[in-house]
Order: sequence, then structure tokens, then C-alpha cells
Amino acid sequence: MTRFGYFLSCEEHDPKELVRQAKLAEQAGFQALWISDHYHPWLDEQGQSPFVWSVIGALSQAVSLPITTAVTCPLVRIHPAVVAQAAATSAVLTEGRFRLGVGTGEALNEHILGDRWPPAAVRMEMLAEAVELMRWLWSGELVTHRGQYYEVDTARLYTLPDEPPEIYVSGLGEHSAELAGRIGDGFITTGPSAELVETFHKSGGAGKTTQGGLKVCYASDEAQARSHVHRLWPTQGIKGEASQLLPLPRHFAQLAEMVGEDDAVASSPCGPDPRRHLAAIRQYVDAGFDEVYVNQIGPDQDAFFDFYAAQVLPELT
Repeated sequence: MTRFGYFLSCEEHDPKELVRQAKLAEQAGFQALWISDHYHPWLDEQGQSPFVWSVIGALSQAVSLPITTAVTCPLVRIHPAVVAQAAATSAVLTEGRFRLGVGTGEALNEHILGDRWPPAAVRMEMLAEAVELMRWLWSGELVTHRGQYYEVDTARLYTLPDEPPEIYVSGLGEHSAELAGRIGDGFITTGPSAELVETFHKSGGAGKTTQGGLKVCYASDEAQARSHVHRLWPTQGIKGEASQLLPLPRHFAQLAEMVGEDDAVASSPCGPDPRRHLAAIRQYVDAGFDEVYVNQIGPDQDAFFDFYAAQVLPELT
């Protein structure tokens, strides 16, 4: 049976508000949490970007829901040995309810230390090595590693959960879905693609969890909801590789000037009609996803949770 979760947006909300939303999500009947991991928001208009590991620590004491990062990039900005420690501590704090979602990242977040931003094929190789290294560190052994991309010198993690966190690998295309099947304990994507689910399963992911996510905007007025999406997430209408390559929010804002409202909202149900929200979510269920995560765009968070608790989640479960 499909499980339905809430997607906490670190790009739009400060840490205390994220914790508040997590509590509301649990009260509304959501069964799990996603949380984004960014250094910059996509746009200055979104306005936030707290350190995800601090927020996860607070969430662990505020709610009893499973938590998955959607997603962390353990390649450039933060060394995989440090991510391994952060994930292990998160798993301890959540008593095993933490799953590490990882991906190959975006220049938007990873360029900040002045490192070269590698091409996609190299980043996929880096991710495979990073995943192997993190799992080795979670064994509790003293680790010395001289790899193609990473070096670790006599490192040992002392604070470890009873079982190591599962690693869910994100992907938006065939090659990344294949990689997720080979090295991941689960698969993460945005968009209701049955083809990517099938590729993941055929590449070694059979029987493993698939997670999909979408953005919605509840408001009492559909036009207002569409306006919120167009103002805060016009980036949904930007096609191609730009999201992986551009380094600054202002660059995304420049591209977003060419995105009309219809393109911005194309993948996001807007307004107060529960049938639209249900139809969008059921696309993920029909595509074979085990877990579906919903993010509310904009300021009407309390009204959104009331709406989903009363009119959407009861129709799904």
C-alpha cells in the first residue's frame, strides 16, 4: 500500500517553521517526511535555506515520522565522510527512522567553496564512490581510503545506529535510475514516471522502495494559488540541464522571467478542488511509487493541512 508523506521545503521556510509544519503534517495524517538540502534557495524570492542537519535534529524530537533527505549531495560541498557522520547521528536521534536520500546535486549549492563543478558522468562516478565509502564508515571500522575522488585517513565513526541508514538515490533520467538500482536501497524522483520506476527495478532495485514527490498549492481561490506558484516556483517551468549548471539564484530568476504562469503550474494542482490534488497524486500511485510526498507552495500552510486532512488523505488511504 502506498504511503503518503509531506515534503518540507527548506527553500521557503525557516527552521522553526519547518518543525511546526512537520507537527502539523503528522497531525493531519501524513505518514513520513521529505526535507530538502540546499545552501541557496533556487530564487531569492523563496528566501530561506537553513542547514538541514540541524533541522533534522529538531525534527527527531518533535515528530515520530520517518525522515528522508530529498536530497543530499555528498560530493563537493560536504565530504562523504562528514555526511556519513551526520546521517549516522540522525539515525540515532530518530531511532532508525532516518533515510539518507542522495543525488549528484546542482552547482547552485555545490560551487560555494570554489571547487570545479564536474560534468554529470563524473558526478555519477563520484556518487558511487561516496556511497561505498559511507557504508564502510557505518561499519564502525577504522577506515583508510584512497579512491579516485576521495581520501580518508584512519577515520572511525563512534556514534552509530543499531542498523545503518538506508541510502535512497535520486534520478531524473535513465542513467541515474540505473545507478540507483545498482547502488541504492531505494529510488527518489520528481514526476510520475512509470518508466523510471521500471528502469530502477530492472537495474537491481526490484523489491526496493520508490519515492516520488510533487508540489501543489492549496488556496481558497485558484487564481491566487496559481500566482503563488508562478512567483515562488517558476523554476518548475525551466527545461533541460540549467538546474544542474547555474550557480546563483539570480541566474534562475533571469531564466524564470521567460516562464509563463501556465508552464510554471503545469505539474502542480492549484486551488481548492480536491479532485485535482487527488488526480495528481494518483498519477504517482498508478506509476508504481511506494511513497508519494506532497509539498505545499506558499503561505497557506495551516489551511493546506486542514484541507488535506479533511478532503484528500481520507480518499487516498
